[in-house]
Amino acid sequence: MHLRRTERGFTLIEVLITMALMGVVTLALADLVTVALRQMSATSDRMDMAQDAQLGATYFSRDVAGLGLRDYGTVGVDGTQPFKQSVQLDAPFAAGGVTCGPLPDATVRLLSDHWDTSVVPAVRRTAVVAYYLKADELHRASCVSPGTAPAFDVRVAANVKPGSLTVSCSTACTSTVVPLAVTLRFVLVKPAAGEYEVVLSGLRRQS
Repeated sequence: MHLRRTERGFTLIEVLITMALMGVVTLALADLVTVALRQMSATSDRMDMAQDAQLGATYFSRDVAGLGLRDYGTVGVDGTQPFKQSVQLDAPFAAGGVTCGPLPDATVRLLSDHWDTSVVPAVRRTAVVAYYLKADELHRASCVSPGTAPAFDVRVAANVKPGSLTVSCSTACTSTVVPLAVTLRFVLVKPAAGEYEVVLSGLRRQS
């Protein structure tokens, strides 16, 4: 006896149905992959912006803590030296005769006393920290005046939204009464994550 084997192939209708189902499944998978990639990109962007905010907060709080430039040419009624203007807004690199640069105009410059103890007697100089924009990057430059080029110039944040950088103080920023608190606000923008507001605040050490 001979065993007969049925060697049926696929009919045209079966092939068309299979191809249609594969197309539906492929489109669904493509949509899932696209959504996943977008979410990954948005998460990565948000993490980058959060890291910039954290770095800026560390620098700014420390800079404001040391804020205060004494006027050693004057004695107050209580026998102490009063302060000079210690916060400069929209300031060029040589504002008030205190040079730190050349740099683009700074959104804010924070001034404080710096005693150079490498010589005897110690010499008082002026420490300057300037926050300025370079294209869409926020930079922090620090100098000891008199001087020329900054000792340090680091990028604090990237992708800063134009026109979003503002400074506010607990009292008048540019008064000889040094404000207790200073705040720097700006908005970061990345395509996948959108806008991210950053608020950097610092409190001055009182002495």
